[in-house]
Amino acid sequence: MGTAIYGIRRRGPLQLGMTDPYLMCMTEPLVVTIPHKLGRDEAVRRIKSGFGGAKGHFAHLVTISEERWEDSRLTFHASALGQTASGVIDVGETTVLVSVQLSWLLARFANAAAKMIGQQGTLMLEKK
Repeated sequence: MGTAIYGIRRRGPLQLGMTDPYLMCMTEPLVVTIPHKLGRDEAVRRIKSGFGGAKGHFAHLVTISEERWEDSRLTFHASALGQTASGVIDVGETTVLVSVQLSWLLARFANAAAKMIGQQGTLMLEKK
């Protein structure tokens, strides 16, 4: 199967018209959409397996403090570089939507993270 195209959306910091430094440091979520042709159940199975493998592979960089599946939605909390992030992975019949709320420091790495999420997700969801 050829290389899949995935969508990446990232906007700048939230513009709330406030001067509170805490609110100025918040970012909008990093959102990656990954198309697939597996159906929801097979995509969920592969993501569960792949997420477990990724936790071990990237354990020296990222700590997953919470991982909770509800039907076809994974909610997680992670930390890296002393910063925290939380997100959801929504698995649909034809797409997987990954949305991660990053701290301001981790948001600096958002483009690299989005590229890696898209590439690894595409590999995980290719038909075999």
